[in-house]
Amino acid sequence: MVDQNGVLRGKRYPLRALDKLLSGGARLPLSLCNLDVWGRDIESSPLVFASGDRDGCCAWTGRGPVPVTWLEHTSALVPLTLSHDDGRPFLGDPRRVLESVNARFAAAGLTPVVAVELEFYLTVVADGIPLPPHSPVTGRPLPPDSALPLSELEHFDAFLSDVYRACELQGIALDTALAETGAGQFELNLLHVADPLRAADDAILFKHLVRGVARRHGLVASFMAKPYADKPGSGMHVHLSMLDGAGRNVFDNGTDTGSAALLGAVAGVLDGLEPCAALFAPHLNSYRRLCAGSHAPTRVAWGYENRTAALRIPGGPAEAKRIEHRVAGADANPYLVLAAVLGACLHGLQRGLRPPAPVSGNAYDAGSALLPRRWQQALDLFDGAPLVREILPADFVAMYRACKQQEIDTFAEHVSAFELSSYLEVV
Repeated sequence: MVDQNGVLRGKRYPLRALDKLLSGGARLPLSLCNLDVWGRDIESSPLVFASGDRDGCCAWTGRGPVPVTWLEHTSALVPLTLSHDDGRPFLGDPRRVLESVNARFAAAGLTPVVAVELEFYLTVVADGIPLPPHSPVTGRPLPPDSALPLSELEHFDAFLSDVYRACELQGIALDTALAETGAGQFELNLLHVADPLRAADDAILFKHLVRGVARRHGLVASFMAKPYADKPGSGMHVHLSMLDGAGRNVFDNGTDTGSAALLGAVAGVLDGLEPCAALFAPHLNSYRRLCAGSHAPTRVAWGYENRTAALRIPGGPAEAKRIEHRVAGADANPYLVLAAVLGACLHGLQRGLRPPAPVSGNAYDAGSALLPRRWQQALDLFDGAPLVREILPADFVAMYRACKQQEIDTFAEHVSAFELSSYLEVV
């Protein structure tokens, strides 16, 4: 199963136990959902000592078993999700959180269609420091700032081909691959699916397999939002459209502008950007990516064919009218990102909200509100926002708040090497 930080957690079983796993016979502690990024219990969590650290039932998601081909001996993953003993979904499980939001769309007769784009860096790590890899073909350093070079795709063909093969075996519909501007940075796009849970499952499995395949090639794949201070960050862009009961895209009215439903969805998602920033940027490092002039958004703004805005309405055929949400980092949990985006979208649709005017040109210079620039600021907004309480389960909100506060407090207790070099013999 997947914890709040998007980390896979579970057990290793022999193959003969497969029937037990598929029939819901496995059990795991509910507290596994509520661990900090170092894998430690949350000190204030009622899921640990106050409840005796009790187990929940593991329900099979219906996916897989999916082959894991990058280990020495081929094995398989069985994706699970947690329930209480009486069968109720455990709403601390991020997959269950997204499931609860998705159910509200079904009740409204709507089906979200979602695609996820993920950026990551291939690195080599020396003394704990990531470095750009050299070309496996020429042995020379990669161009430091080259946009979409085909040569880089060719040089890493063996790695990329193995990723595509692993995705095919796991049932992940992978589309295009491109070499991004940073040396060793790639973006791989997943195809649109009319099932947000499937889209988030694909994204989680994809991140896991990319790391595994990279290890087989002697590399380290990182989905950190900003592994290099002087290089572009890595994002997780979400493309979203909406089908009605007849299978029609409700964002399409045959015009470039899009329908009233599109504008209502844009308004709702804009309303959710600040209160849900702690989900889109869940780590200390996440906020290094959200800086002006970096192709990562900094303001609550939207626009048509505008990559400087937080929300972009791509061009193309009217029937493919959709929203591209560009705020989340690649380090975010796909289940929670989709839950926040979809929940805010439904908020705007059901209330008939209208957004401000779209931004033309440079959104970094727009007069709209700034996205949170500090982790504590984002967490405080998340904890107190009525919209968050409307779209996300209360138990999850409390668990997430406690998890992130423990991480913030832990980082505050550590003195960095840069602090020491700046102050030790100076002040």
